[in-house]
Amino acid sequence: MPTDLSPTARALRAIEILQARPGTTADELGERLGVTERAARRYIGILREAGIPVESARGPHGGYRLRRGTRLPPVVFTEAEALGLVMAVLDGQPAAADVDDLVGSALAKVIQALPESVGRQAGALREHASAAPDRHSARPDPAITSALVAAVAARRRVLVTYRSESGKEWETEVDPWAVVVRHGRWYLLCHSHRADAVRTYRVDRIRAVQQTAYEFEPPDGLDPVAALEENLGTGWEFPTRVVFDAPLAEVAPWIRPPMGRLEPSGDGCVLVGSTSNPTMYAQEWLANVPFAFRVDGGQELRSAVATLATRFAAALADRS
Repeated sequence: MPTDLSPTARALRAIEILQARPGTTADELGERLGVTERAARRYIGILREAGIPVESARGPHGGYRLRRGTRLPPVVFTEAEALGLVMAVLDGQPAAADVDDLVGSALAKVIQALPESVGRQAGALREHASAAPDRHSARPDPAITSALVAAVAARRRVLVTYRSESGKEWETEVDPWAVVVRHGRWYLLCHSHRADAVRTYRVDRIRAVQQTAYEFEPPDGLDPVAALEENLGTGWEFPTRVVFDAPLAEVAPWIRPPMGRLEPSGDGCVLVGSTSNPTMYAQEWLANVPFAFRVDGGQELRSAVATLATRFAAALADRS
């Protein structure tokens, strides 16, 4: 921590530490503030004199903590924290550079509330930094996302209305296990009672959410990110099966989880999965894999690959 901070700045920092780490000892507080243990105790005394109820307890689980329900002063950011926040927002939501954007409007309010010395740098970063939009990202409705997260926290089954990329719409009851953000897209990892299987749904394609009275228990030891990766390439309407004439270890780095499950097969390997968009699967995924392959299953994918091959062949045709 900088050594030139004023006593007021250290006192505010002490509040942040106690809020984030209840049970912090005087020794730990001193280390984080960059002062001695004795000085840390003096800062606790300053906070108490200012009317902030700091409680203390002895023993192995003791330390200082703020009394439950304590009303704290406005949040104070360091310059590094403020700049890091602006960078994270612009990275995840390039449109936040525009004040007319929903997130951009919220970011502007945060910057406006910062002290002049910190807010000036954060505002300059937001004004002059440019972020290229990710064409693969998709922003879900905040209200839909909030309803799903609330159901995950309450462990309540929900009825969702979903619209696929092709425009097909249906309702299904699901146990919402987790909401996962992956490469700019938001997914709902859930157990679908309609399919009686694990499913991953794009949150931006969920039209409505209705929480039910039914409770559920998520699987023990659930790793939402790992489970999402495993299930992204399953459960879609068009089956896929692609055989590669190369060892699995060489092909694996080129296979994205949504493409399916890669398994050894003789001297090569086979990719088994499903997709809702065979054209995209052929053009954006298979075309990037630098190994010989054949589409062994999935008529829709075979047709998409044939169309792509015809287009590429036409590009090399001798027009003379």
